[in-house]
Amino acid sequence: MKSEETPFVGGPLDGRVLPVLLGPTGHPPKVYRVPVPDDAGGAPTVLVYRRVAAPPGRRLSLTARWRYEYDDTPGAADRSRLKWPWSKPSGTAS
Repeated sequence: MKSEETPFVGGPLDGRVLPVLLGPTGHPPKVYRVPVPDDAGGAPTVLVYRRVAAPPGRRLSLTARWRYEYDDTPGAADRSRLKWPWSKPSGTAS
């Protein structure tokens, strides 16, 4: 599997460059979730980063460059799910 060094902007991972696995199309995933374990043993906190196009550099590149930006909006971890017309809302029990 191929990976690409991808920079992270904002949040706890600000300024870090981490290797991210590429999908079958050669692009990193649109949403990158980082589970952070709770010290008290509770449910882990999930940090959500969204893929955006990186600003162009000084050199011309034929491949797209990406970076991840921190998404701190409430409910960001659940927002990226596909919503089909025939699907039930996630809060209902069957």
